[in-house]
Amino acid sequence: MDEQQPKKRKKSRKIFGTNYPLSISFIVVNEFCERFSYYGMKAVLTLYFIHYLHWSNNFSTAIYHAFSSLCYFTPILGAIIADSWLGKFKTIIYLSIVYVLGHVVKSLGAIPDVGDNSAHIGLAMFGLILIAFGTGGIKPCVAAFGGDQFEEQHTEERRKFFSIFYMAINAGSVLSTIITPILRGDVQCFGGDCYALAFGVPAALMLTALLVFLAGSGLYNKSPPEGNVLLNVFKCSWFAISNRWKSSKNSPKRDHWLDWAEEKYSKVLIQEIKMVLRVLVLYIPLPMFWALFDQQGSRWTLQATRMNMDFGGVFVVKPDQMQMLNALLILVFVPIFDMGVYPLISLCRINVTPLRKMATGMILAAITFCVAAIVEVNVINTVVEPPPANECLLQVFNLVNGNPVSVQITGLDIFPEKIESYKDPVGYTRLPIGDVQKVLPVTVTQNGVGHPCELNVTQHTAYSLILYSEDSKVKCKQDKDNIIKSENGEAFIRFINAQSENMNITVGNVNFFASINYGISESKNVDRGKYNEVLCKSDTKTQHIDLGLLDFGASYTFVLSGDPNKLTVHKMEDVEANNVHIAWQIPQYILITAGEVMFSITGLEFSYSQAPASMKSVLQAGWLLTVAFGNVIVLIVAEGAGLEQWAEFLLFAALLVAVSIIFSIMAYFYTYVDPDHLDMPNERDNMENEENIDMT
Repeated sequence: MDEQQPKKRKKSRKIFGTNYPLSISFIVVNEFCERFSYYGMKAVLTLYFIHYLHWSNNFSTAIYHAFSSLCYFTPILGAIIADSWLGKFKTIIYLSIVYVLGHVVKSLGAIPDVGDNSAHIGLAMFGLILIAFGTGGIKPCVAAFGGDQFEEQHTEERRKFFSIFYMAINAGSVLSTIITPILRGDVQCFGGDCYALAFGVPAALMLTALLVFLAGSGLYNKSPPEGNVLLNVFKCSWFAISNRWKSSKNSPKRDHWLDWAEEKYSKVLIQEIKMVLRVLVLYIPLPMFWALFDQQGSRWTLQATRMNMDFGGVFVVKPDQMQMLNALLILVFVPIFDMGVYPLISLCRINVTPLRKMATGMILAAITFCVAAIVEVNVINTVVEPPPANECLLQVFNLVNGNPVSVQITGLDIFPEKIESYKDPVGYTRLPIGDVQKVLPVTVTQNGVGHPCELNVTQHTAYSLILYSEDSKVKCKQDKDNIIKSENGEAFIRFINAQSENMNITVGNVNFFASINYGISESKNVDRGKYNEVLCKSDTKTQHIDLGLLDFGASYTFVLSGDPNKLTVHKMEDVEANNVHIAWQIPQYILITAGEVMFSITGLEFSYSQAPASMKSVLQAGWLLTVAFGNVIVLIVAEGAGLEQWAEFLLFAALLVAVSIIFSIMAYFYTYVDPDHLDMPNERDNMENEENIDMT
């Protein structure tokens, strides 16, 4: 593994007589496996936080973006280690080992038998920290190491390699975001969704990535560390600041604050840093774009859980699978924009500069979140809003034989009309109880005769009041209702048994028990689907009943009545099923991907074109930091704003519009430069000669 190679490059083996080194095949496969492991793990991460660790939506979103942010802070550390001490090859090896260990720890934390919930949280957080250091640390090394494999004259082959490298990234992303949600939801282990497998497969892929990379060890050109440019930039800048601070007031003024470093650093370095700083200033507004873009794996996934995911009975997608659209659309949009959109705009004689493209990408992202807000408003129409403090919700099921009944609650006038049969349910009514918990006297009147009962309620809760006949009297039972939609797309169901025999009902692999005389079963969640042959056992008979379709996110109550030998099943929908189709998210993904093509790809191209070759790694670090700070913004808003989700989407859209205006003003005053003159030997010689004259 020794990287101390002689100055003469090792003659590398080629692929089938071409100018492509054989070593790059190992690097491309390594990148595919690594990206599969990263995006596959990340695809199911938000749902893991919510359903396995039982965190709230907002806290889960905050931790998701804290992890994403750390993944983009650590590349700076990886670049320093590679350039200053270990070199790219050893850095990739050592940090890949850390990466694999992180995946293993994360997978262990998803096994229920491994400790209690606090142990799972500890293992999950430790695993994520290791993964963040692993993936972030190797991020600035792998692509650059691949570029090192080419000889200097093979620039076209190197350019095509980076295209293949980018395809490997997106291929790994697309496949993993399809496969790992299937492993999570379709494979059952430990009595539920198999997060251990969903994290374990990415762990195996990362181990494969490490082994493949090691397998090509004897073929690589391994450049020794040559010192870190980023550190030199910090040292030069700090010296300029400190030297200016120490200088006397009578010292001659200098054109730029960096000129105060001339006593120690070369004019070439100072000039290069000045050019880089001009670009870095333009980076200041950019984190806001990433704050919106990276919510695909958090807020958009949570939105998808409350939508209809059935595509006409042909297939059912999972909410965490929708993220693959971004990677898939990138592969389609890049050639469309390069060969279609941009040439057409040029034909219209519109000068679309890189900075204008980036501003347009920001506007597209803002429009995307307006669209997401519209979708969210329609999604929440199917949600029962939980009652506020000192209030509860109540629905009444009239199972009493004969005429309608009237319900009066002492001190409240909430049911002015008579309540017909349970077959025409009234729906939920808000009950102001005036306290945290209260016992409310209830009078049920039928045919002029009043029947007293009680209702024991607590704030923030929903209840069903079941009215039934027994010994010529009207009696009451109450049950606590589930009004929170399942974020796995499951349905909640319960049974009311109007028979004189106990009932055992098996729905899929879930068992329900409803006792005699209007007993109410426990409410449980079952997988979405059609249940036409449900097994129902009484004390004397076994028969099958038809429950029909139990749809995404709904809550149902089934009343079992009729002849004991031929049960009649009446189905009531307490909480409406998800009726907004997940396909309505597709416009969001189209717009955000178009914005990414115009913003991200153009931004990288602009950054590299505006900096000298020796400073491109500094700009890469600055670019990654904009992604990190963008995730920090989401973390702050998710935990601190306390807004409805649709309002939060609009807030992000408004912020990005404001930022894009600021960016456009900055871009208007920016003057494009050609940094190549600094890389020309004659220009460098001239500057060095001037420097020598000054010193003389």
